[in-house]
Amino acid sequence: MNKVQVINCAIGALFFLSLPNAAIAAESQNSSSYTEQPTKVPFGGPNSPQGLLEDAERVKEPAFRFDSIYESLDPWREWKKTLKDDHGFSFSGHYAAAVQNIDAIAGDKTSGSSGVIRLNGSWELLGRGTKNSGSLVMTLDHRHLFNGVEPGSAGGIANEAGYIGITNTFFNDMKGAVINLNWQQKLNDGNSGFIAGRYDPNDYMNILGYVNPWTTFTNLNVLLDTSIALPDSSWGIGAGHWLNDQWYILGGINDANGVGSDNLEFFDGGSEFFTYAHIGWSPSKGERYFSNVHFMIWDADEREEAGIAASDGFAFAANWTFDETWMPFIRLGKSDGAAPIYNKSATLGFIYKFHYRSDLAGFAVNWGEIPDELIGVATNQEQITSELFWRIQFARNLAFTPNIQYLQDPALNPLDDSVLSLGLRARFTF
Repeated sequence: MNKVQVINCAIGALFFLSLPNAAIAAESQNSSSYTEQPTKVPFGGPNSPQGLLEDAERVKEPAFRFDSIYESLDPWREWKKTLKDDHGFSFSGHYAAAVQNIDAIAGDKTSGSSGVIRLNGSWELLGRGTKNSGSLVMTLDHRHLFNGVEPGSAGGIANEAGYIGITNTFFNDMKGAVINLNWQQKLNDGNSGFIAGRYDPNDYMNILGYVNPWTTFTNLNVLLDTSIALPDSSWGIGAGHWLNDQWYILGGINDANGVGSDNLEFFDGGSEFFTYAHIGWSPSKGERYFSNVHFMIWDADEREEAGIAASDGFAFAANWTFDETWMPFIRLGKSDGAAPIYNKSATLGFIYKFHYRSDLAGFAVNWGEIPDELIGVATNQEQITSELFWRIQFARNLAFTPNIQYLQDPALNPLDDSVLSLGLRARFTF
C-alpha cells in the first residue's frame, strides 16, 4: 500500500466511523454543543491563557470512556474554585507528550518525542467580578526532549525530511520559559480591552476556532497562516474593541526579535517591531470561535542584527459551524519578503465533533509558495501539506490524538517527492 492509499483509507475510515456517532448524537438529549457554552474570552484565541482557562472550566459532554479519571480530581477542582471565588486567582495546567516518526531524506526513518508542561494563571486584581476587570496573566512552559530529534522545531524532524515548517508545534527542547507575563484590562463594559506586557501575538491575531496545537492539528503551516512573519512571545501592547455585537477590531505592536526562550529580554535587538491591524465579523460575541470572518494586514521591520529583511502582507480567514458539528475553515495569505515561511499560502479544511463520545477529528490541506529569496537553495518552490487527526477523549481531562501528515514536494528535499509522518499526542489537564 503506497502513501496516497494510506491517506485515502484513513479519510474513508474517518467518515465511516462518524456515521453511527452522528446518529447517536442526534438522539442524545444531554450532549452539549459548540455554541451552548459561549466564549467568555473577548479577543484571545483558544490557545491564549484565557482560552485555556475557560476550556479547563467549561462543562463538557457527559459521555466519556473513563469518568473516574476526571472525578478523582474533584477535591482539587473544588480547591481551585474556592481560590478563584475568595481571591480572584484562576489557574489551570496540562501535561502533553508527543511522539513522531517521519520519512527522512533518501528513505531513512527519523523519530523523536517530547513533552510540555504548561501552567496558566490569571489574577483578577481590579474590579473583580465586574465587566471592567483587570488581571495579571501568566503562562509558564517547560518543554523537554525525551529522545531522538525534536518534533517541534524548524531544525528538528522537519529539517531531516527537507520540509520547511514545523511538524509538531511546541514539542521541542526549549526548557523553561515565561510565555505570558502581562496585564489585561477590560473597558467599556467588556466591549473594549488592552493587553500590555509579554505575550504571544499569535494567540490574538488571525484567530479561528480550530487553532489550538494542544487539541487539534500539529503542523504549523496548517494551524496558522505562515505567509505572515509570525512573531513569538515578546513584549508588546495590543488592543481590541467590539464596534457592535458583530463587528470587532484588533491591533498590536510587538518586539520583532522576541522569542519564548529569550529570558524576558526587553527589546534586545533594538526598536524593531511587528505590527498588525485586524477587522472581523461574527454572528455574535459568543460565537467568535465558532463562526468568524476576518481580514488583517501586518508589517515586520528589518532586523539588522539577525540579518532578516523587512516584510509585510495581508491575510484573510473564515470558519463557520454547521449543525453544531461541522466546522469548515479557509485561510488565504500573501506577503513580500523572506521572513515568512511562505509568500503565498492557502489552507482549506474542517473539524468534526462527535457529540456522543466527545471526540474531535479534522482534516486540512495547505499549499504554500516559498519566498523568491530561497530559490536556488530550495529544490521545490511550492509545498503541499495534508494533516488528518482524531482526538480520542478518554476522560474529560485525558485525550490521545493520533495524526497523519503527508508532505508533498518538501522544498529542501531533492530526492523525495513526498514524505509521510505518523504521530501521537497525549494530553492530561489538571
